[in-house]
Amino acid sequence: MAGPNLEVFKFGMYIMFPIGIMYYFGTNLDGKFSVPNFWPKPEQTHRIPYEREEIKAELERLKARNADVKRVREAREREEALREGRGI
Repeated sequence: MAGPNLEVFKFGMYIMFPIGIMYYFGTNLDGKFSVPNFWPKPEQTHRIPYEREEIKAELERLKARNADVKRVREAREREEALREGRGI
């Protein structure tokens, strides 16, 4: 048996270790664990249109983009059909 001093030391470690961990991880969180430029700036994110004109402009933009995608897809399908038809 080691004696009462060892028991006091162990009890102190049992109490102080969790308190020390909580103190280390609980103070100055921004300085220790922040990643610079992690979140995008407001001008880099999507903005939801609320005004009638903004909604119309966004719908027109989406329709134009979908039409372009459809045109490219149809052209690619035509090219693939021509290649298969010729046997290349």
